[in-house]
Amino acid sequence: MENKFFTFIKPYLNFIDEGRMFREPFRWVYILFAAVNLIMPLYVFYQAVDNGIFRAPAKYITIFIVVWLIIGFAGWVSFQIWWNRKDKIKDTFSESSDFAATPVFSHFIQTLGEWSGTWIGLVGFTIALLSTLLLGNDGRGFTRMLGMDFISSGIASIILMPLYGFLIIIVTRVLAEQMKVLIGIYNNTKKR
Repeated sequence: MENKFFTFIKPYLNFIDEGRMFREPFRWVYILFAAVNLIMPLYVFYQAVDNGIFRAPAKYITIFIVVWLIIGFAGWVSFQIWWNRKDKIKDTFSESSDFAATPVFSHFIQTLGEWSGTWIGLVGFTIALLSTLLLGNDGRGFTRMLGMDFISSGIASIILMPLYGFLIIIVTRVLAEQMKVLIGIYNNTKKR
């Protein structure tokens, strides 16, 4: 039964089985996330202006400018994480593996963790540090003006933000590696 009537879907099934159906859309998701990270500082600026940052006292404006520069730097670093990883997603599939979607999803979890952990560690620490040192109890209002209520001021936040970032990177990396290990075990036992 090798006529076209029974085999016309074969190219589509090969597209799925070879993993291209999963790798290419995720590659575009990585590009989208990279672009969003370039736009993020502009959104934060808009949010701060909309919330009246430039009607606030001079110390708020000064801290905002420094924090905004850090957010811009974090946006650039985040852009690079997603842009770099989009090229590595093609290496997630092996011809000898029966799994096409799991390695791609594992790579996405790893990259998502690297990005969010880096961003929270860098931006969260900076905002917590500056708002605590320079604004004291008014730091909470400052984070609200930026639209980042999840970051609070205080010594605890200064310590916890980098720790949260590190833990996010570790936990997502372990989850991603566990998925890869299970696939590796399956592929090695299948060969025997």
